[in-house]
Amino acid sequence: MASSLTKDSVTPGTPGSEKTFFGHPRGLATLFMTEMWERFSYYGMRALLPLYLVAPGGLGLSAGTATAIYSVYVSLVYLLAMPGGWFGDRVWGPRKTVAVAGGVIMLGHLTLALPFSGTFYGGLGLVAIGSGLLKANISTMVGQLYKGPDDPRRDGGFTVFYMGINLGAFAAPLIIGTVGESVNWHLGFALAALGMGLGLAQFLLGSRHLDAQSSVVPKPLSAEEKASTLRKAALWAGIAVVAYAIVGFSGHYTLNWILVPLTLLGVIIPVMVLARIKRDKDLDRAEQSKMSAYIWFFVAAAIFWMIYDQGGSTLSIFADSSAENSVLGWDFPVSWYQSVNPVLIMALAPVFAWIWLALNRRGKEPSTIVKFSSGLMLVGVSFFLFLAPLSIAEGGHKAAALWLVAIYFTQTVGELLLSPVGLSVTTKMAPAKYASQMMGVWFLAVTAGDATTGLLSIAGVDLNKSGIVALEATLAVVAGVAVWMYRNKVKSLMGDVR
Repeated sequence: MASSLTKDSVTPGTPGSEKTFFGHPRGLATLFMTEMWERFSYYGMRALLPLYLVAPGGLGLSAGTATAIYSVYVSLVYLLAMPGGWFGDRVWGPRKTVAVAGGVIMLGHLTLALPFSGTFYGGLGLVAIGSGLLKANISTMVGQLYKGPDDPRRDGGFTVFYMGINLGAFAAPLIIGTVGESVNWHLGFALAALGMGLGLAQFLLGSRHLDAQSSVVPKPLSAEEKASTLRKAALWAGIAVVAYAIVGFSGHYTLNWILVPLTLLGVIIPVMVLARIKRDKDLDRAEQSKMSAYIWFFVAAAIFWMIYDQGGSTLSIFADSSAENSVLGWDFPVSWYQSVNPVLIMALAPVFAWIWLALNRRGKEPSTIVKFSSGLMLVGVSFFLFLAPLSIAEGGHKAAALWLVAIYFTQTVGELLLSPVGLSVTTKMAPAKYASQMMGVWFLAVTAGDATTGLLSIAGVDLNKSGIVALEATLAVVAGVAVWMYRNKVKSLMGDVR
């Protein structure tokens, strides 16, 4: 997050150069505010979701079912980022895709705000679809504000943009979480809709400051491709409607008829995508080698996100039932724990950026593989820490809030070691043919990790038991050590990428 937010000179002719936003094109303000409000709505609803699912005044589900629903939802958001990017590239263009996505997200939150359990899952689906459409395309528009990859302000612009993400993520649990838990669940979901509505209004009013390229469809579908795509979509939709109609009318329908197929897709699709790229005969030997190395990073990342994203489900449900959620006698809502990560990101990211620069100047900066393996081991350590509050709770006592804060702190440090490196190595190792698709492939690691958590929950595994927590922690640490031990092999596969 290290970035100067001061005025600097602007090259004439740069989009939005007549007025600047902290020295950046004016359009960055539009995208910053849109993303901030969208993340406000997303993380606010996400902080409430597992708590609402288990609450007696909510849906009153078991912790396992709630974790499965939460994990499937998060995996879908990242899975749908790939078709979301495809829509921006082939159908609507980034600007229209983001506008439509904002409307879909707002409609989803409004549906969640309705006091009916029957409409709840439809609302979740709409938010997941809208988030997938928005995720890839809004970042594309940030890049379009600058004059190519060599524009000296480009990295700083993305840093400012990502600050918007973390500001929204920090504020959301404090506001939406408090209202949802303390006043009314559905009013909390309505606040999330209001947040997205403000973001959409900001986007529509400020879109004149965006680069004209954002309205262009880069690779529009031909008439034949459109017809073929519509036929395939109609066929699969028809099959799904018929299958679920048969299950429903026969009286065999349960929630697992939705959860199991979605979790399986979350595991199978990432594997299929990686296998398709790896088998592509158009890739030369160097690209094939880099993809072999990338699979190491992908599997390690999936394990990382499997544990990390339980901070919003397993840990949240534990805090709700077994933690002393107070500091110096002052009680706070459980959803507030979800603000710990974004505030730590904003505080620690500049520190990490400074450390890497200082070590680099001395020739001592750790390699990509060492950073990655360290992040993976740290997320494992966070779950070894989790064993302490679990043991306290099993003894019939409430665990102190600081135990959970320590877990989130450890996971955040691991995230700062692994996530930026993963994004960077994805762009560096992407085969030329798949350059624009590889960021979506990286998001599939999150999908695979969360889908695995969902499958474990559906199978009846209690993720709040010491045995399974210790097993997950050991898996992450062993995987991190394995990546480190085989670092020379991975380096040789990476070729000229460092």
